[in-house]
Amino acid sequence: MSAAASVLADNSTLSRLDRLFFRLESILTLAGGFAIFLLVLLATVNILGRWLFSAPISGYVDWVEQAMAFIAFLGIAYTQRMGGHIRMDILVGKFRGRYLWFTEMITTLLMLMITSVLIYGSYMHFWRAYSIGDSSLDINLPTWPAKLVVPVALTILTLRLLLQLWGYIRALRQGGDKPVAVPLVESAAEIAAREASTVSGHEDKTNHD
Repeated sequence: MSAAASVLADNSTLSRLDRLFFRLESILTLAGGFAIFLLVLLATVNILGRWLFSAPISGYVDWVEQAMAFIAFLGIAYTQRMGGHIRMDILVGKFRGRYLWFTEMITTLLMLMITSVLIYGSYMHFWRAYSIGDSSLDINLPTWPAKLVVPVALTILTLRLLLQLWGYIRALRQGGDKPVAVPLVESAAEIAAREASTVSGHEDKTNHD
């Protein structure tokens, strides 16, 4: 599941919060994409400088190492909202109604617990680097900004998981097959049909934010 059509919306408080938070997630994902663009630009300049002038960018590897955290983590909450992380759809897709929402609620709760532990560990890792003035080996770039982005991104993921947990609890109480603010399990045929409609320019706009 990788498109916004898999997340439904209505006028409830939950859905409004979901759409509002999705804007923040989209901005962070865009920032991650911009980091990729800058990294590609840096690589191009480095190659041309080495080839034309025998003068590569000083500390190129250090810059790449620092950029990896931004690229890897800024879009993690966005991907969770879109249902894009690896999951056992083959098994979960066989459930329907409250059985499905109960399973999703339990797995989301487990993810929330694990993410909370990771936030603590990554924050302590950042604080240690900040406290001792840790830096890269070549040009002494401070490493704490890249290490800070990890607990920040995981905190945003935690908020997304809380919203989805709310959505699954709400779906469990109300029943039905079309809850809002959570990624819906789609069959391979549904995904293929939606992607085909997107490519052809006839995508249904009713389910988009």
